[in-house]
Amino acid sequence: MLQAIGIRSVDELFSPIPAEFRLTRDLAIPRQMAESEIVDWFKQRAKENGEGYTSFLGAGAYSHYRPVVIDALVQRGEFLTSYTPYQAEFAQGTLQAIFEFQTMISELTGMDLANASMYDGSTGAAEAVMMAVRITGRHSGVIARSLHPEYREVLDTYATHQAIPLRMVSSTDSGQVDLKELETAVGDDTACVLIQSPNFFGTIEDIEAIAEIAHKRGALLIVSIAEAVSLGIVEPPRAADIVAMEAQSFGVPLGFGGPYCGVLATKEKFVRQMPGRLAGQTVDKNGKRGFVLTLATREQHIRREKATSNICTNQALVALMVNIFMTVYGKVGLRELAKQNLAKAAYAAGQFSKHAKVLFQGAPRFNEFVVETSEDPYAINSRLLGHKIVGGLPLKKFYPELGHVALWCCTELTTRSMIDTAVGLVAESEHSVLSKDAEPEEVVR
Repeated sequence: MLQAIGIRSVDELFSPIPAEFRLTRDLAIPRQMAESEIVDWFKQRAKENGEGYTSFLGAGAYSHYRPVVIDALVQRGEFLTSYTPYQAEFAQGTLQAIFEFQTMISELTGMDLANASMYDGSTGAAEAVMMAVRITGRHSGVIARSLHPEYREVLDTYATHQAIPLRMVSSTDSGQVDLKELETAVGDDTACVLIQSPNFFGTIEDIEAIAEIAHKRGALLIVSIAEAVSLGIVEPPRAADIVAMEAQSFGVPLGFGGPYCGVLATKEKFVRQMPGRLAGQTVDKNGKRGFVLTLATREQHIRREKATSNICTNQALVALMVNIFMTVYGKVGLRELAKQNLAKAAYAAGQFSKHAKVLFQGAPRFNEFVVETSEDPYAINSRLLGHKIVGGLPLKKFYPELGHVALWCCTELTTRSMIDTAVGLVAESEHSVLSKDAEPEEVVR
């Protein structure tokens, strides 16, 4: 292969990569182990990774209980082996599952229809922006800075190569989008306003007010939802034109970041600009119910210049997990699940506020909240690990101005005792830092 591309060595092949980023030693992995030994080695390493740990991490990937029936059903050969049915009209079971998925997602989001699913929440949001550009004929977007920072990175990649300029809008002290700044940012060439609710800080946005500003200037409103469980209790964003959601919370394992299940739902009048595909219900010549692809706008189905997306799969198997989860919980169960998340986060935020500063308290939130401490969150998290607790996500990486701030999350799996333990350790940290900073006579007092 080296000869075919006209170079002399592997080192020359990798020479464009800066030397400091090149590995110059062997990989630090065990050598010469039998298969049984390798399996045992990985089991031991897996135990080190998190057995018995309580996690307060959220930020777009949430630890929820997965009913055991999910894996029992998705591993059936009828579903597992028809993961991406290119001749989908023959896979009636898969098409029916997709149809039911679309129906329940539409009801959940308050939209007219939903597609067969996307890769994940980040690409779903980016595809929604491109969809808005096609619908409106405009070529720019306004993005809330409270949108998940990694979603923004994915969107930047899409927008750069689609020549879509993006304008950022900041948040107020309540954690919500600054409506005055938004009104100034939306112009005659704005195709869409993209927000997240609950946003990255856990705060619920005023969808109606934001929609009014966007629609007044002829722009579409896209609402991104990273925590699907919130829709069990939070009003669906019916005022939106497009909803892009990450459905991982609905029975999809965390899996070190994927595969996940993105959702795109919209109004019926925009259906022909929706990427991906739609499954529909019909009857055959004998009057029996059947399922078919009623809209397929991917490159695989139509001419490239007419395609709305080059998405190569529809995450059908992962969407099936979501489908089963929604069916098992139902409307009442999903509401109860959401109430548990809400209550535990409210309790935790209240306890933290006794010893540290809880930010963005002027607006409603769901199961995430932001805590500012005197000590660096990385140092606090290091000590929490010793108690088998994974602490909140430090935000300095994404928001440099939020130096000693972390995003904490509680779900139905977070116990009260673990919340109290985490709060106690943070309280000790705060007391220690304050004691060090105090003058000697103040300490005596």
